Amino acid sequence: MAALAHSIKVAVVGAGAMGSGIAHVAARAGHTVYLYDMNAEAVARGKAGIEKDLRFLVGKGKLSEADCEATLARVQPTSRIEDLADAGLLIEAIVENLEIKQKLFRQLEEMVGSGAILATNTSSLSITAMGSALARPQQLAGLHFFNPAPRMALVEIVSGLATDPAVAATLYDTAKAWGKVPVHATSTPGFIVNRVARPYYAEALRVLAERAATPATLDAIMREACNFPMGPFELMDLIGHDVNYAVTRSVFDAYFGDKRFTPSLIQQELTLAGRLGRKSGQGFYDYRDGADKPQPAVEPHAAPAKAVSVSGDLGVAAPLLARLEAAGIPIEHCAGAPSHGGELLIGDARLLMSDGRTATHRAAEEGTPDLVLFDLARDYATTPRIALARADQCGEEAWQLVVGTLQAAGIAVSRLDDVAGLVALRTVCMLANEAADGVVQGIGSAADIDTAMRYGTNYPEGPLAWADRLGVDFVARVLTNLRAHYGEERYRLSPLIQRRAYGRRGLL
Repeated sequence: MAALAHSIKVAVVGAGAMGSGIAHVAARAGHTVYLYDMNAEAVARGKAGIEKDLRFLVGKGKLSEADCEATLARVQPTSRIEDLADAGLLIEAIVENLEIKQKLFRQLEEMVGSGAILATNTSSLSITAMGSALARPQQLAGLHFFNPAPRMALVEIVSGLATDPAVAATLYDTAKAWGKVPVHATSTPGFIVNRVARPYYAEALRVLAERAATPATLDAIMREACNFPMGPFELMDLIGHDVNYAVTRSVFDAYFGDKRFTPSLIQQELTLAGRLGRKSGQGFYDYRDGADKPQPAVEPHAAPAKAVSVSGDLGVAAPLLARLEAAGIPIEHCAGAPSHGGELLIGDARLLMSDGRTATHRAAEEGTPDLVLFDLARDYATTPRIALARADQCGEEAWQLVVGTLQAAGIAVSRLDDVAGLVALRTVCMLANEAADGVVQGIGSAADIDTAMRYGTNYPEGPLAWADRLGVDFVARVLTNLRAHYGEERYRLSPLIQRRAYGRRGLL
């Protein structure tokens, strides 16, 4: 299939922030765009918002004055729905209510030509259910932009049960021609991004519920060690807890109470209290005038070890060795390899990467009390921060020597209480698990799911690619240990990860 020709007129129904943003994108791509809302004042505000955004681009030297004027001329505001009759693509961006959307699409279907494509920007409602009310459900698909539409690259092309594959292909090619990064998805709760992203919030909330660290500390670990653009708590505050909690509830309910998507009591309490985040002035953080900004916990300065021994292969954490050597700490390589992977021997302490068990559990199981675990980092060669947890049996002197040695390598150490999987490792493994289930269930291809998570959430790496880099067998082991620790279905292993781990193959 090919993208819609510029001669095809596009209608956007709904002139709010999302609708006007989509109209902006289509008009800049060269289409005449009807910007419709039954409220004439909303239409005027919508076009004014488009002009403001375009003028900003002109001021930044990213758009010429001529292109700005031409784009504005292609946006035709209207509050008469009859004016949309000659549009070849009609994109709905109104309230998230299935009955209201069905009524609108029935009205549009009767007005437009039989070949016109109907698209919904819904982020959560079923395309299949929406199309069930239409005479031509094959012409309806999801065209889910992310906010703000002019700047966010991802567009999910969502097919319902009746959607014609040719319609989905045309929308895919059109979104690509508009400068977007499209992915195909099937109509399932949350589509790709809003489903796969659930563990980013859920695991942080679970760690907070276990009082392992403060929101500021956990946010700093996810930002600085793993390069996520925002920590989970500051992101929930930005989205709004009413919105984030509602999405979690809707996915949980739509999947018939699947424990993987269980909402958080902490977020429920914030929502009930009206502490919705930035928009209300309080959430996990206090945004009111004069409020202090909480800082992440950092361990006080400690003395480093004079030398460190390494046993086995540290895998992705191997760059830590070069950092220690650069800090003047000699590294001795021990013969043999431990069965559990690589470890650093620092004085009497053993320092290992978490594998989903608690440090206390491992210390007891392996008979070594002075055991410390470190969390995942995306790049151990450059990470400015690392999270550690010590076994309950670990002595203070051994702990301080580990802390001081990592500090000497230029790494700020944030201590977590001894929670299984720490925070970064369990989050990334659960993101990969959810993404893998999405592949198994046909929600999207592995490549499309990873692309969606990179461009729809600005994750530093797709969760499946990250799992491949860590080793699928290692990810499987972490998830298996988490399930054993909690005894919960929430941490069940995706069949795809299990299969690929046995077959020693990657996910991509």
